[in-house]
Amino acid sequence: MGKSKAAHDPPDVSDALRTAGLQVTAQRLAVYRAVSQSPHAMADEICQLVKSELGVISKQAVYDALNTMCVHNILRRIQPAGSAARYEHRVDNHHHLACRECDKLIDIDCAVGEAPCLVAEDTHGYKIDEAEVIYWGLCPSCQKTAASRKR
Repeated sequence: MGKSKAAHDPPDVSDALRTAGLQVTAQRLAVYRAVSQSPHAMADEICQLVKSELGVISKQAVYDALNTMCVHNILRRIQPAGSAARYEHRVDNHHHLACRECDKLIDIDCAVGEAPCLVAEDTHGYKIDEAEVIYWGLCPSCQKTAASRKR
């Protein structure tokens, strides 16, 4: 009996690309692996990871692959306040914890209930299907650093 996949485990990327009607290319696979290896990385960081794997690839090709896979819900683009866009392979509805000091960003599951996890007081006629929540604070490492500075 195989290990069951959690709801947020990424699907087989080749199947996901084919299902979306996209070609399975070495560039797209490398971009996906880079995002999986370094969740919440910015495009330039992803580009460096892909270059280290493939050798030669243009920055534009990486940006195009990121955009295409986000449009087709294979990757997810998030942009916390004050940050450049970041990319992740977890595309289900979930939230994030962000450190104000070191910019570390980690995934957390929804606060409560079914997606979109929160109920708006007034929907203004919108059919809401997702809630994007970022909790801000200090990560444990930055808390220790701040505490040691106070001494």
